[in-house]
Amino acid sequence: MSSVRAVTLGLALLCGCVSAAQAQEGRGDVVYVPTPQIVVDEMLKMGKVGPRDYLIDLGSGDGRIIITAAKKYGARGFGVDLDTYLLSEANKNARNEGVADRAQFYERNIFETRLDTATVIMSYLLPQMNLKLRPTLLNLQPGVRVVGHDYHMGEWLPDEQKTIPVPEKQVGTPGVSYIYLWYVPAKIAGTWQSRINTGQGEVPYEFSLEQTFQEIAGVMRAGKDSVKFNSKVLGDRFGFVALPKSGDKVVRHEFDGRIKGDRIEGTVKIGEGAAMRQAPWVARQVQRRDTRKGGDDAGE
Repeated sequence: MSSVRAVTLGLALLCGCVSAAQAQEGRGDVVYVPTPQIVVDEMLKMGKVGPRDYLIDLGSGDGRIIITAAKKYGARGFGVDLDTYLLSEANKNARNEGVADRAQFYERNIFETRLDTATVIMSYLLPQMNLKLRPTLLNLQPGVRVVGHDYHMGEWLPDEQKTIPVPEKQVGTPGVSYIYLWYVPAKIAGTWQSRINTGQGEVPYEFSLEQTFQEIAGVMRAGKDSVKFNSKVLGDRFGFVALPKSGDKVVRHEFDGRIKGDRIEGTVKIGEGAAMRQAPWVARQVQRRDTRKGGDDAGE
């Protein structure tokens, strides 16, 4: 998102966040603050934007994020805003930069905009607006990248983050910008089962997974033995290492797989050193559980 959106103009001015030189009052009782170009460039870099990506910028202002993505990376996308003057400027800027066929801008409400065509979402929203938007983001296709400027998503912690110096910035933390990247995680809470060839025949495995956003707390059962582990889901990728405690019969297991609906397909490395062997890993979900999302959501 190329402009920070406040709940009301009065709130932003009360916080001392916006100077007359940096902001204008927009329609819908919002404040428009352009994202510095150095931040735009870093957001696109962190979001790993490429020519196959489709971006949506929520509150697109003068359009600089979508226009830069189209011009520099060959991406496509659109921005939404409620300020008709800024929308006119954004579409004019896209024409001037020769990317109007790949960068469009529309008068739409952020919370009424369909996001399911996006591979990358750009956000420069205050925390309370991020929390209102969060349930919608978490229901997008696993692996969609959400790139945020300055403001968090509550208990949904970022998968990556970076702090960059921006001397001219006076909004939020003066002189500094925080950039966050989230991958929409696949929902894998529940019970999964596999049969794995350990080198001594096929052994039944069961994986019990509890999920809070991308964080996973699990138990692996191999035959009659079990091992607890912690891991993360990164979009549609899931891997973990099950380390046995002293005296356990289970050896080290290192799993890596891609989630495809109710299946995980990948590989497992069993044992260590010269005794390690690799085998195919296919797990099927036999029971679903709800993903825990914390208690600070608005609208959940």
